[in-house]
Amino acid sequence: MRYAFHPEALAEFEAAADFYSERQAGLEIRFIDAVQSAIRRICGSPERWSIFDGEIRRILVHVFPYAVLYVAEPGCIYIIAIMHCSRQPGYWKTRGK
Repeated sequence: MRYAFHPEALAEFEAAADFYSERQAGLEIRFIDAVQSAIRRICGSPERWSIFDGEIRRILVHVFPYAVLYVAEPGCIYIIAIMHCSRQPGYWKTRGK
């Protein structure tokens, strides 16, 4: 199954990777791998994770304090946010499909 990022979700993903690269050499690679692993799990079974808000589902990223928020559409996963779990809850709610 294919997937697509909301532009702001992609920017969040890149900003978080940049943050981790500044903290420790190679840590951004571990973060990127963890997020990509979550996305692969979503693509393999999009209905597996519970509804988080409305039609939006959430999967937690292993090791890192992030979640991938997404909408499962026929043939495509639309990633709404790469959300830090301790910051500004609900900030992503204004993002459309």
